[in-house]
Amino acid sequence: MGSLIWLGSLHLRNNHLSGNFPLPLKNCSSLVVLDLSKNEFTGTIPAWMGNFDGKFIETLPVDGEIAYTPGLMVLVLHSNKFTGSIPLELCHLDSLQILDLGNNNLSGTIPRCFSNFSSMTKQSNSSSPFPFHNERYFESESTDTATLVMKGVEYEYDNTLGLLAGMDLSSNKLSGEIPEELTDLHGLIFLNLSNNHLQGKIPVKIGAMTSLESLDLSMNRLSGVIPQGMANISFLSNLNLSYNNLSGKIPSGTQIQGFSPLSFIGNPELCGAPLTDGCGEDGKPKGPIPDNDDEEDNGWIDMKWFYLGMPWGFVVGFWAILAPLAFNRAWRHAYFRLLDDVKYKLLGWCL
Repeated sequence: MGSLIWLGSLHLRNNHLSGNFPLPLKNCSSLVVLDLSKNEFTGTIPAWMGNFDGKFIETLPVDGEIAYTPGLMVLVLHSNKFTGSIPLELCHLDSLQILDLGNNNLSGTIPRCFSNFSSMTKQSNSSSPFPFHNERYFESESTDTATLVMKGVEYEYDNTLGLLAGMDLSSNKLSGEIPEELTDLHGLIFLNLSNNHLQGKIPVKIGAMTSLESLDLSMNRLSGVIPQGMANISFLSNLNLSYNNLSGKIPSGTQIQGFSPLSFIGNPELCGAPLTDGCGEDGKPKGPIPDNDDEEDNGWIDMKWFYLGMPWGFVVGFWAILAPLAFNRAWRHAYFRLLDDVKYKLLGWCL
């Protein structure tokens, strides 16, 4: 396979392939689409993947012309067992439009240099996805397909693949903050960072990603408020911020209030529509209003404990007085003399 230096598209999806990342692919620097998803590959993602940046130049044997490829545009490694951190060399792939590393065992932080993905900064206007740059050598323009998970559903894209730009890093062990630089990718259609160990705040400039249709940041450890600018993402049709540590009032805006409360559950300090918990003047959720039925139930519980305690109180009080008199002769005599004195005094007053 390593001798296929002009190989432009390789799909090995949904098999039982194992072992480390295939080393022979190092020579296939003309790859435009690489899909190794749903296999059992292990080890780390190699740094030499950064060489697939479209700078491969070759003199054609036919007429001596120079041919080149646009560089890797689609990299899908979803659902494998890759470990280690995301190599910084991937940032050299400025032609990359789709990066899917979801459902692996990757750790470390999200590289800030992801902002170098210049093809993700704007939508492609090409109606013919992934054309090779030398049509004399490649007799017809190449059309490819890819299967991607978007809005929680698996879709297969073909003719519209070149118009997509997205990133899926979900279900890994990534930590640290969401890089502010990620918000420079204004052309992203979908962004999925769910089910990681991400901390810190949601970047304030996330509202600048106006092309987003799907955003999933659920099941992390994000804190702070939801940026007001998120209400300006008009194309957003799928949003999931559930199970974080977000707080404060949900930004007001028709787009956000239209989502299901399930998009925000698991954030106890979050309030405002579409959640049922209103916000107080301090921007925190209002306490629950006591229910009359609850008050009646609490009253009945108090009365029940009162009646249950009465017999025990009587027994304890009774024996607290009689026990000393029964077992101490001197106290018994003194007690009855006291009663006699009281009796005589009362009779004397009556007479």
